[in-house]
Amino acid sequence: MHILVLQHASVEHPGIFRRFLKEDGHSWDVVELDEGEKLPELDGYDGLWILGGPMDVWQEDEYPWLREEKAFIYKAVVEVGLPVLGLCLGHQLLAEVLGGEVGEARTPEVGVCEVQLTEGGASGVFFDGLPERFKCLQWHSSEITKLPPGAHVLATSPDCAVQAMRWATRAYSMQFHVEIEDDTVETWATIPAYREALKEAMGEGAVERMKADCATGMNGFHQMAERLYINWLQTAAQT
Repeated sequence: MHILVLQHASVEHPGIFRRFLKEDGHSWDVVELDEGEKLPELDGYDGLWILGGPMDVWQEDEYPWLREEKAFIYKAVVEVGLPVLGLCLGHQLLAEVLGGEVGEARTPEVGVCEVQLTEGGASGVFFDGLPERFKCLQWHSSEITKLPPGAHVLATSPDCAVQAMRWATRAYSMQFHVEIEDDTVETWATIPAYREALKEAMGEGAVERMKADCATGMNGFHQMAERLYINWLQTAAQT
């Protein structure tokens, strides 16, 4: 496959997924939207990945390129029918362009937290092979507050109803992160908004504690990431 990746911060890249893509011989192009890079034509791409970022979906005045990105995502998903994977901000952008709503989270989630699969998530392809409850990295203060028409919740948690969703048979997204690597917490903490959210949630020394929490579960994160990557490829092949 040849995949287009929409990136919103240089340090928030596809993470461990890059290794899987390379090992399998897939290619991918990145558009660094926050650095002013232009969106390409969709011809020649077999899938779209929309990654996370420190901005919110409603900050179009601060980040004018969000308007063009939303129109681009809508075209890719609805008109062209590309298989899509959205992570964190990408999860929220996908929901909004499909007719859902995103707002500030009543309880921001920052840290290694547990999510639970819904009945649809446990019986579907995307989470096949994962336990019904598992821990993952959360780092968000916004969330989907209204599901898009035709979307289905695949995973949830007490503080965030839509942890993962499916739209039609070709668009999947997650609020949480499994793509993390050994240096993810340290590099993401260089983003002021992320560092502040981490400090507010965990106090002084938050970066070191978060790094330790992630290190403890890193092997499990990598195993889940590889399984989700394989499962997404399977859904893409069925599109």
